[in-house]
Amino acid sequence: MAEEILRVENLHVKVEDTPILHGLSLTVNRGEKHVIMGRNGAGKSTLASVIMGHPAYEITEGEVFFMGRPLHELDVFERARAGIFLSFQYPAVIPGVQVGTFLKKSVQSVRQETVKARAFRQELNAAMDTLDMQKSVLSRYVNDGFSGGEKKRLEILQMLLLKPNLALLDETDSGLDIDALRIVAKGINQIAPDAGCLIITHYQRLLDHVKPDFVHVMIDGQLVMSGGPELALKLEEQGYDWLDATEVEA
Repeated sequence: MAEEILRVENLHVKVEDTPILHGLSLTVNRGEKHVIMGRNGAGKSTLASVIMGHPAYEITEGEVFFMGRPLHELDVFERARAGIFLSFQYPAVIPGVQVGTFLKKSVQSVRQETVKARAFRQELNAAMDTLDMQKSVLSRYVNDGFSGGEKKRLEILQMLLLKPNLALLDETDSGLDIDALRIVAKGINQIAPDAGCLIITHYQRLLDHVKPDFVHVMIDGQLVMSGGPELALKLEEQGYDWLDATEVEA
């Protein structure tokens, strides 16, 4: 029997007085890769932010469960320690904090134990080799002066080290060139068998490297259609106008 990682039931969310999500339901099991596609402003990033616990978003109805536990019971740091990871669309710059220090402290905080230096170096080196990252990045400040591709690689490096149960990837492929896209996809594929993955993207090109189990289309805060990889291909070819026409005919 599949292990349930995430269950979203009839979720309604607003920001201040503006409703964003309208009765969204979704279940993600361990080892499954779910992709959410949709126009800008459909509510895709809102869903990821709500799961991670962003305080600006208010759940007005429905519930989110993580590994069987209601998520509202957990603060943001508790969600991270429980194994929820969010790769940001726009990763923050942290001047004065070296990447190596940041990574070690993050791992220690999530695992809630002291990480031995030698074991951590071995783990870190293996993850960096997977992503073709130079060791010199460890002495740089977090995302300070990084290119878009470097920022996204660092996000995926954090994911490989933290080994989450649920990986939320919010447009991780945006702004990446062909080589960077391939490397980021490699990291996602490495973590995917042991986690539930929720991937938010606009483009089919990531899915050429990361084959989804399910593709969902979000319009106006609702999942209006679900399918397999072929659904993403059809959207790439025909756009969302095709979906609008389908709804009209129905």
